[in-house]
Amino acid sequence: MIRQIWIPIVALVSISVGTFADQPAERPLISAGGYRVLSGDFHLHPALGSGGTLTPWGLVTEAQRQGLDVIAITGHNTTWDAHLAHGFARLVDGPIVLVGEEVTSRTQDLVAVGIQSTISPSLPLRDQIDEVHRQGGVAIAPHPIERFHQVYGSTGAMTLLDGTEVCHPLIYGLAGGAGELAAFAARTPAAPIGSSDFHSSGRVGRCRTFVFVEEPTEGGVLAALRAHRTVVYGLDGRVFGDPALVQLAEAAGLRALDDRYSGERGSALDWISRVTAIAALLGIAFVTTSRASRRAAERRGYGPPAPARFP
Repeated sequence: MIRQIWIPIVALVSISVGTFADQPAERPLISAGGYRVLSGDFHLHPALGSGGTLTPWGLVTEAQRQGLDVIAITGHNTTWDAHLAHGFARLVDGPIVLVGEEVTSRTQDLVAVGIQSTISPSLPLRDQIDEVHRQGGVAIAPHPIERFHQVYGSTGAMTLLDGTEVCHPLIYGLAGGAGELAAFAARTPAAPIGSSDFHSSGRVGRCRTFVFVEEPTEGGVLAALRAHRTVVYGLDGRVFGDPALVQLAEAAGLRALDDRYSGERGSALDWISRVTAIAALLGIAFVTTSRASRRAAERRGYGPPAPARFP
């Protein structure tokens, strides 16, 4: 009897505490040099077929909690999940959501942001980028470590890119990873991009892009990316971007804002949210299995008979 009481109580307390911990962070309005500055993460993978652990709408709410103003949902060779997130964000007044895709093939990957329909990975790389641009989107080189340098260089795609990731979680775990991303960026005029490439571990927005927009809309973000108006903070305090924009970023305190979210482990609220979510799920699962076991025992004659049911 006691066990039947305390498990639901634990589940309810966990859900309540987790709900408190999941309150969205304030997204302060930041202006610099006549631009509105938005925090963005342009490489997020949802569940439901793209290897992530958060649903498309779950990524929207998590982005809110991590203080992001704009995100791109980039499923592996899919866009339907990004369209779901886009619609949900509008319903809940969430961050700007750009429909995206990580075009994944055996030889290279390409992140397409601001597109409308799926781009085939069977197309040659230059044709993939051309199709991104035809749909009004921007093309970003994701996690361009050394093994991707050759295919981008040999196809002439370097000059066609709109952005390239210079900050990615791999820089914190792969020896020489930060240098490989920086070396790639040095070969292209593309905008520096910081993205979390979130699947299941780490945190959404751990690597982020500060975008200097003329207007805080989908079109405004895409225009800023095309114009290379971005600043990204990397490993050991290194900063990427146009020197004039970097100066504006420093004056606006963006380095401190980036430091707030760049930790691998996340804040105390991140851990409270995760622990309470797990506890709540375990409690619900235990109650469900306990009831199923009791009913099975009753059917075998090992427990009290089930109450009679009358029509």
